[in-house]
Amino acid sequence: MAKAGKKLKITQVRSRIGYKPKAKRTLDALGLRKLNQSVEKNDSPAIRGMIKKIEYLLKVEEI
Repeated sequence: MAKAGKKLKITQVRSRIGYKPKAKRTLDALGLRKLNQSVEKNDSPAIRGMIKKIEYLLKVEEI
């Protein structure tokens, strides 16, 4: 369960090439455009759901 005030550092570790358009749109929604790019997002059920759908492309750390 998401905790109030927690942040997640999300890094794209695999290329989007060859994956379905829905996975690419999810990366775009998270703000990830390039390989090895990182973004910080507030921990929420919506963000966790996006991460779960494309976890094979990402590395996630709690900060």
